Amino acid sequence: MFSENFLWGGALAANQCEGAVLEDGKGFSTADALDQGVFFAPSIPPKAWYPKQEAIDFYHRFESDLDLMQEMGFKTFRFSIPWTRLFPTGEEAEPNPAGVAYVDRLVEAVLLRGMEPLVTISHYEMPLALATKYNGWADRRLIAFYLKFAEFIMRRYKDKIRYWLTFNEINMTLHAPFNGGGIAGMPDEIDPSLLYQAIHHQFVASAKTVKLGHEINPDFMIGCMIAGTPIYAQTYNPDDVLAKIDKERQTLFFSDVQVRGCYPGYMKRFFRENNIRIQMEPDDENHLKHTVDFISFSYYASDVATASSNSERVAGNLTKAIKNPYLSVSDWGYQIDPKGLRIFLNELYDRYQKPLFIVENGMGFHDVPVQENDGVHIHDPYRIDFFRQHLLQVEQAIEDGVNLLGYTSWAPIDLVSQSEGQMEKRYGFIYVDRDDQGKGTLKRIRKDSFDWYKQVITTNGKRGLHDE
Repeated sequence: MFSENFLWGGALAANQCEGAVLEDGKGFSTADALDQGVFFAPSIPPKAWYPKQEAIDFYHRFESDLDLMQEMGFKTFRFSIPWTRLFPTGEEAEPNPAGVAYVDRLVEAVLLRGMEPLVTISHYEMPLALATKYNGWADRRLIAFYLKFAEFIMRRYKDKIRYWLTFNEINMTLHAPFNGGGIAGMPDEIDPSLLYQAIHHQFVASAKTVKLGHEINPDFMIGCMIAGTPIYAQTYNPDDVLAKIDKERQTLFFSDVQVRGCYPGYMKRFFRENNIRIQMEPDDENHLKHTVDFISFSYYASDVATASSNSERVAGNLTKAIKNPYLSVSDWGYQIDPKGLRIFLNELYDRYQKPLFIVENGMGFHDVPVQENDGVHIHDPYRIDFFRQHLLQVEQAIEDGVNLLGYTSWAPIDLVSQSEGQMEKRYGFIYVDRDDQGKGTLKRIRKDSFDWYKQVITTNGKRGLHDE
């Protein structure tokens, strides 16, 4: 059963919902340069128009959007504070007053509606100027720029925000370097030593933020955040099992460092065998010992591992996945695996014995508005079924003994998808009248799933999961 203090809610990223890209002194971000989604080359400078430029106009409409989330009964709301609204180029000595005023209003609005803020400090967004001038996190100077930003918001909101995440899906820097780290080039074009050096800089920045945050307010709960993917061996062949372990470690390496406070032996071997050298400052290993209080993750799909090179591949969250014949797929070809969520929760908790937090779970679907006598409706039984099946597995994991702090759906309201840069790939319980060409009224419409999720939250899972 879900605990009485279980944090139900939803999650958004500023760069996918706010719009107002250059309004009130905001600077261009790396997210703005990925104007067609992460599968395309960055556009520098960004195009004259692209979906994220206006997105769903959350920047001007956040109060009414938060009203809808309050109506659903949210206990928590995960959002990101856009780095470029406060420090447009990242190198300013003082934050942009208009950006600070906006974040002040947003935080107050969340608290006023009785929601616990859960803040991502860097959610696939950093000043584009830092990416073009320093090649992003490849340069150690990014640590100081990031800490200036993190320290400002942690001090300013030290009595208002308790839950913090340092980086969104930090392991995706390995697979989408510009998206995750502002690093130019595709993964197979980048010197592995440079890529892992950038990741090391992010680890150090995260650990220093944990230390700093606990000094500012010892009650802070600061977590890491990874893109979570359980891996299945394709066959009983021991080579496939070893391939499964290797593939898992591409994710678990990132939580191992941030939870255990040091580089694991398997990565030291990987570095030796691949001639990868990490330049560490004398105190870096000590900095890494400042570990996170909890582990958070996104979950969209599972994957399969094999030693064979002939397996069929399908779409996945930023990376391709090997086809699993036992799973169905979404409108965009993502494999749907509710039981994989229970598996991953158990694997993480068995490995770390630290509190967990599911901070993204959802699936993009095509939604079709229907005109009926009493107005426009969006009937989305497929979305309700998706969330019901996943939350039933979450409930099972809790029964297994997993310590789970909460669950925030991705996303409570339609927004521009990260992977494809589309509006038509819809995630929300709330429909937004906006298409990929920027047409539409931006009107918000409650989908059928809105009332369903409200029922789940208000009954703490007692209704909506087990009744049809």
